[in-house]
Amino acid sequence: MTNPTDTLTIGGVEFSSRLFAGTGKYPSHAIAREALKESGTEIVTVAVRRVDLSETGSESVMGVLREGGYKILPNTAGCYTAKDAVRTARLARELLDTPLIKLEVIGDEKTLFPDVPGTIEAATELAKEGFVVLPYITDDPVACRRLEDAGCAAVMPLAAPIGSGLGVRNPTNIEIIVKHAGVPVVVDAGVGTASDAAFAMELGVDAILMNTAIAGAQDPVRMARAMKNAVQAGRDAFLSGRIPRKLFATASSPLEGIIGSDL
Repeated sequence: MTNPTDTLTIGGVEFSSRLFAGTGKYPSHAIAREALKESGTEIVTVAVRRVDLSETGSESVMGVLREGGYKILPNTAGCYTAKDAVRTARLARELLDTPLIKLEVIGDEKTLFPDVPGTIEAATELAKEGFVVLPYITDDPVACRRLEDAGCAAVMPLAAPIGSGLGVRNPTNIEIIVKHAGVPVVVDAGVGTASDAAFAMELGVDAILMNTAIAGAQDPVRMARAMKNAVQAGRDAFLSGRIPRKLFATASSPLEGIIGSDL
């Protein structure tokens, strides 16, 4: 279960769940509907260039989202220039009546790594226009700081390449980003299974956005439930404060006062 007192606020909107979900790659709309419900997510991202936003029937992506009452986070997936991403964001705001935008400016077609200068350029323009910008970016603390300075409502460093399932490849950078960020940090891309999600949350990130890890699983509904529990467990572990790492053993029970002990 999510903790109703441990909420996340982005762009003035409060969320109880720290798991953001995508809508692509599901075997069917019926499975997507059940998996999203089981995940406990409250915000779902939709690719503006790949989904018919005007189609709201029960067997459409938008129909599933409207039915579930999810907050829709349109994204600019498929954009390779800042100009194209800005244009797509404006279209999303017009069609969906929301200032929220997940900004993606892709720099490489094979790896789908973001174009850092292009992302900063687009984010700067969109923030000036009043968008609530959540940019997909490399796990680069400097790039994340530049995006925060540009007015982004959150930063979304990748854990690993999109759809790779490799988990967090550079935990040190993620920890640095978390430590210095003045806005929420949402890990985006690369999570493969529940342990990856828990580990990312234990680093102190505020949320995780995932799609392929759930939609591409052999049982997406069961994986959605696993991810929900992992995100919550990781968050609880982070807030609890783990014990320090040590090179040598430390007795679990005190040795002083034990009858017959010469220690």
